[in-house]
Amino acid sequence: MTREELVAKTNEILADEFEVEIEDIKPDGDIKKTLELDSLSIVDMVALIEETFGVKILGTEVSKIKTFDALYDFILEKVNA
Repeated sequence: MTREELVAKTNEILADEFEVEIEDIKPDGDIKKTLELDSLSIVDMVALIEETFGVKILGTEVSKIKTFDALYDFILEKVNA
């Protein structure tokens, strides 16, 4: 999976799940603010990503991911591991 494919898929599932416009998801955008996440919806986001990409994300890893770019890089690293 290329980074471009991963970005497109990630944006698509997040926009759909959290009911935001896909255009509002910017690489340097703050994930929590853009998707209006609280602690419960962060768990939902993690579960969605794990299910979609077949990866495991630890709680300690989630707290370090602030922007969409960081999320894409993180997922890509996990998928290619």
